[in-house]
Amino acid sequence: QVQLVESGGGLVQPGGSLRLSCAASGSIVSINDMGWYRQVLGKQRDLVATITSGGSTNYADSVKGRFTISRDNAKNTVSLQMNSLKPEDTAVYYCYVRPGGYTRNYWGQGTQVTVSS
Repeated sequence: QVQLVESGGGLVQPGGSLRLSCAASGSIVSINDMGWYRQVLGKQRDLVATITSGGSTNYADSVKGRFTISRDNAKNTVSLQMNSLKPEDTAVYYCYVRPGGYTRNYWGQGTQVTVSS
């Protein structure tokens, strides 16, 4: 089994910054892809950013230039630095990992990010 614990959400004013972190533990030898999705109540879960084991990144167009994803392979963690936050970034953010040898993603419990004045 794989467990993910997220941290770092909260309330921030427009233009502010937050950093989300996600730590994976359990039966993990290696991790392939890691990343973040977000979901607004009543809408589908959308990709925010992903990072491969080799460090290649992919971002949603709406966050390019503002968000930065990173990972620490030694600690099995993935982080999302969010700058210049906008009200439309308000959502529940979920991290995921795809451990090596697994055929499914594992998800965190979600952390609320609210951007409001």
